[in-house]
Amino acid sequence: MELKLTKTDWIFFILCLLLGVTAEESFFRGEVGISYIVFTAVFYGVFFWRFRGFPFSHQRFGYLLLICIWILGISFFIHDNQFFNVLNVLVIPSLVIFQLILMTSQKTIKWNKATFLLYIFSRLVQSIKYNLRFASTLSKIIKQSVNEDKYVLWKKIAIGLIISAPVLFVIISLLMSADSQFERMMGDIPKLFEIINMEDFMRFVIVLIYTFVFFGLLQVIFQKQISAIINDKKTTLNIDAVISITVLILINIVYILFTIVQFKYFFSGSLQGDLTYAEYARKGFFELLFATLINLSITVLILQFVKPASLFIKRFIQVLLTTLILSSGVMLVSAFIRLNLYEEAYGFTLIRVLAHSFMIFLVLIYLYTLFKIWIEKLSLFHFYFISSLLYYTGMNLIDVEKFVVEKNLNRYDQTGKIDHIYLNSLSYSGILGLIELHEKNSNIPEVKQILLERKEQFSNDDFSWQSYNLKREYVLDRLKTINIKE
Repeated sequence: MELKLTKTDWIFFILCLLLGVTAEESFFRGEVGISYIVFTAVFYGVFFWRFRGFPFSHQRFGYLLLICIWILGISFFIHDNQFFNVLNVLVIPSLVIFQLILMTSQKTIKWNKATFLLYIFSRLVQSIKYNLRFASTLSKIIKQSVNEDKYVLWKKIAIGLIISAPVLFVIISLLMSADSQFERMMGDIPKLFEIINMEDFMRFVIVLIYTFVFFGLLQVIFQKQISAIINDKKTTLNIDAVISITVLILINIVYILFTIVQFKYFFSGSLQGDLTYAEYARKGFFELLFATLINLSITVLILQFVKPASLFIKRFIQVLLTTLILSSGVMLVSAFIRLNLYEEAYGFTLIRVLAHSFMIFLVLIYLYTLFKIWIEKLSLFHFYFISSLLYYTGMNLIDVEKFVVEKNLNRYDQTGKIDHIYLNSLSYSGILGLIELHEKNSNIPEVKQILLERKEQFSNDDFSWQSYNLKREYVLDRLKTINIKE
């Protein structure tokens, strides 16, 4: 079926082509910094131009997602946390797709249902089909504009090249293995194609990929009249109440006994037995992991799929779930204390601080789940998703590495111990920490050597505009002014 393209569609395709150029320029020309903000601004400028006058749905949640997307993009400009930068390569595009499809969907669609993921998937599949139809339409337009005999001829030649490519690859490989002279001759062939700049060719391919991704998706979601594949029927899965009660009683007995026996072990603030600090902290972490995966999963499953036959059974299950949540809280406190001990002994790292923040986040999750046990109308998925989104966005906005550096410097003031090698492994915040450490004590040869190497490295680096970063510029200024005597 041939597409009927209007003048607006062709203008939008040209805008998507410019957007593809912007994407390639922003993400493939160097380290990403301010370029992420530039691309985000251009992308949403094109989006809101195409959807001007469009009746958006789910606007409050949609604009919350938009704010979070902008904050995550800005973090590339104001911070340089490689851990979050890598995660955001997947997180930001996923949030953008979720937000665009949500705001252009029908108002009756509920995004907190599992079937909404199927709806997103269907939209992505439709965007691929749309691009195939668009390519077919372009092919017909080109065919009409050139001589039909020449078009058929070049089409057959292209098919022949595609078919012969894998066969030639195998044959040439075998012949090159059989004769060294033939291998040398074939090795000289690439020199004949030096006029083709492969780097520019790959950039052209990247621009085309981005162009069709943006064009196909935005064109499809603009067509709001499609029928949604959302099924609001209640699930037929039911978990027997007696089985649930039995499981909860057994688990709670184990947790209660464990808490009683290990109470001093949990909260004494000192090591027990022959455990090292590392073993003590790791045990606490795995307790946290199991408490999260097992206890929380059991609670959610029972809340969603158990239908008590009487008020007494309902109240009994609520009491058992409450006990399970409180036991999980004990596990969290235990893990938190153990990690504190570990940090006091070995210092602070990004992973340890993130683990601490995640424990605090889990306390919030458990508190809400506790309320849900007794207030049935509350929605778990709504809260879990939104709170997770806000937590992740907040951790990106906060300069976690700066916090890690400050805690290590405070520990140095108290104990005289610091891991300067770890600080050097961090991004620009770590370098600032080393500069401050040098200003406190200029007689640490390892720190001086690292700063000298960093100073020379930055003086030789030629940064592109795409990688412009506020934290890096501040570090460069500090390195220029600091007095380091070899």
